[in-house]
Amino acid sequence: MAAEPQPKALTRKPLLLNKVEGSQEVVNMAAIVPKEDGVISVSEDRTVRVWLKRDSGQYWPSIYHAMPSPCSCMSFNPETRRLSVGLDNGTISEFILSEDYNKMTLVKNYQAHQSRVMMILFVLEMEWVLSTGQDKHFTWHCSESGQRLGGYRTSAGACGLQFDVETRHVFVGDHSGQVTILKLEQESCSLVTTFKGHTGGVTALCWDPIHRVLFSGSSDHSIIMWDIGGRKGTAIELQGHNDKVQSLSYAHHTRQLISCGADGGIVVWNMDVERQETPEWLDSDSCQKCDQPFFWNFKQMWDSKKIGLRQHHCRKCGKAVCGKCSSKRSSIPLMGFEFKVRVCDSCHESITDEERAPTATFHDSKHNIVHVHFDATRGWLLTSGTDKVIKLWDMTPVVS
Repeated sequence: MAAEPQPKALTRKPLLLNKVEGSQEVVNMAAIVPKEDGVISVSEDRTVRVWLKRDSGQYWPSIYHAMPSPCSCMSFNPETRRLSVGLDNGTISEFILSEDYNKMTLVKNYQAHQSRVMMILFVLEMEWVLSTGQDKHFTWHCSESGQRLGGYRTSAGACGLQFDVETRHVFVGDHSGQVTILKLEQESCSLVTTFKGHTGGVTALCWDPIHRVLFSGSSDHSIIMWDIGGRKGTAIELQGHNDKVQSLSYAHHTRQLISCGADGGIVVWNMDVERQETPEWLDSDSCQKCDQPFFWNFKQMWDSKKIGLRQHHCRKCGKAVCGKCSSKRSSIPLMGFEFKVRVCDSCHESITDEERAPTATFHDSKHNIVHVHFDATRGWLLTSGTDKVIKLWDMTPVVS
């Protein structure tokens, strides 16, 4: 559903700490180096770069490594300093970075996919490398031997990938809008379930292992919060972007979800509130408030000698209503609607000012974001954009 104009940002704003510039093409993914003032980035210009902050206050590459194909994604494990880089040709290249981050050594290559690698996860506990590709396959490899352990064909190319170490469940979100849950064993996998709530492709997934909640972002501009652990099948919708959601991150200590999109928006959602599930839209041949027929209801139009009306839906109760009975707009933050949306007149009267209180803050990054990385220890957020720029933000005013 199309979002309406974005609400004004609240007074607490992220502080722009620095810009990292120099890439010749889009930076598809980047990460903040823990305990260092540095950034690792992979770009469409075929380069892997490690940027360290110099005395001048600017970031300059300590490593500039050219790859044989455009770099599509990466996964960095700080404990082992293992960097896995996904390429456009389907290869995953694995490197070890030196302690001073001035050298990277190639360890091995995985022939993981037949086309562009979309997402990589390195799971230290299992010694597995998980990946998805445009070839509609999810695969996992042993990081010690490099051997392929197994694979699963998805319904479309997949951009979303998350893993739960405790249960060995992997979550795969694909371009058809479907999320697939698989149970992984050492050399086999089994399908647990699939679910679909988006009208567009899934672009990002984020997993909260403590509360057993999965977040999915989509090209349909929305985010859905799936209650996996409660097994109730609840799906709560979050509407806060005017363009496709590109990346998600989660601040576990404060229970805040950070979403970024192609609209340049950084939205920080307070997930420590009791949210309400959005109702199913009801079907009806006439307005469920005034009983006026909708334009396809020819019999009632003929019988009542009235012209049929266009059908709308109240976002709060889900009833099918005409425009006259839903002339009002209201935000409903606890249902995830931070924008003003259509509600029927009776629901509009029942919504209190307290219920309209925002549960998210909105900020403009001033670039089309393709990826984010959040460093919870310092409260820093990294955004990389189509403008080839990496921005570092201090989020402590917002997420502390």
